[in-house]
Amino acid sequence: MIRVLFAGSPEAAKKTLEILTNAQKENGFEIAGVLSNPPSAKGRHKDLIPTSVAAYAESCGIPVLTPEHLDGAAREAVRPLNADLLVCFAYGHIFGPKFLELFPLGGINLHPSLLPKYRGCTPVPAAILNCDKQTAVTIQTLGLKMDEGDILAQTVVDLNGTETGESLLNYSAEEGAKLILEVIKKCVASGKLPEGKPQSGEASYTGIITKEDGRIKWNESAKVIEAKIRAYYPEPGCWCMENGAPLRILEARLFTGDASVTGGADGVPGTVLAFSKPDGILIKTGEGILSVRKLQRQGKNAMDYKSFMNGARNFIGTVLE
Repeated sequence: MIRVLFAGSPEAAKKTLEILTNAQKENGFEIAGVLSNPPSAKGRHKDLIPTSVAAYAESCGIPVLTPEHLDGAAREAVRPLNADLLVCFAYGHIFGPKFLELFPLGGINLHPSLLPKYRGCTPVPAAILNCDKQTAVTIQTLGLKMDEGDILAQTVVDLNGTETGESLLNYSAEEGAKLILEVIKKCVASGKLPEGKPQSGEASYTGIITKEDGRIKWNESAKVIEAKIRAYYPEPGCWCMENGAPLRILEARLFTGDASVTGGADGVPGTVLAFSKPDGILIKTGEGILSVRKLQRQGKNAMDYKSFMNGARNFIGTVLE
């Protein structure tokens, strides 16, 4: 029976862990423990809330470790679990050589990109921002350099231009769990990690996304803005300023209808041109018109465009910044 230590933190990684947990007995392995980020302070009262992965593991009675750093103390906490294999998805820490030596079978990582394209921490938004036609879900060996490990399994994913950061990451989590199971089955059968294929091609890298990255620049094209809104949903989200107050844009489309619906209105980029019941709130951009379908004012609930306009009679003509 192979013992697995799962490392991950966000909601998407919880989906992967859940699939692995439900499949462990019939596939000859067990989840020996979970490694996740420490609880974070959230809400008005700054209550300490565990990560989605940690909360799920605790509900299943799986031992949970939440070290701040992967130092000697963390290694000593992991050692008694006697894990054979490290499985990682969206944990957010680099594993050093001493840590990896704890696992006789080594470590594997779920990376949602067509490696070596989009190494780093934000491959899903990058694929959407660049309007790629394809991405992939990849299982690779864990090494000392970020996302440079050999490819053990990979599924190519066709993109249709409607994906959001959330939907694509969740799909990758579920599809990746299936690939992880394939790799673990091979480990169970042979007693070792299967041989991987070295990455080939030009590498590119992604970095941390901040709230400021979600600021909409209305002088950009509608196509660029629409892709950004999808890529950054739900976090960090896309936003602009409406009369000095933040306004989140949660869902939008390219407007391809009859421009006469705007009544010939014009203005600088960011101008709210018109309201179309079948299309949405039409906003001028640097190139083309964006049709906003869902939005949220600060301190308010998210609304579809029709509900929003019921309480925003003077919104038409506003210049968003």
